[in-house]
Amino acid sequence: MNGTIGDAEAIEAMSPVARLIFELTSSTSTGIWLFIVVFILSAIVFKLGFARKIKPWQNIVIYSFLFLGCIVLTFFAIYLPIVEGMIVAALILIIYRVRRLNEHKEDSIAS
Repeated sequence: MNGTIGDAEAIEAMSPVARLIFELTSSTSTGIWLFIVVFILSAIVFKLGFARKIKPWQNIVIYSFLFLGCIVLTFFAIYLPIVEGMIVAALILIIYRVRRLNEHKEDSIAS
């Protein structure tokens, strides 16, 4: 062999979510769908963990840079578990947010 890997080996080396998207969509649109998933999960993680009340134009700037960063993350997400890590991060932040809301609700009832 000349040092390159075949199609079957490349598909086998993909991360589980990238492989799932590849199998569910046509091979030409896999990258676009993977980018959409990466961007949506990044926006969710940003919103749950880091977002503050800011002006609308600042939101546009932040999400534009998030969009550009997700282009790079999409290339990594093909073979690395980027999407899986963002799913875990989103779940942890959702659990934290729910617990914080419950504690805030309990504090307001006790007062």
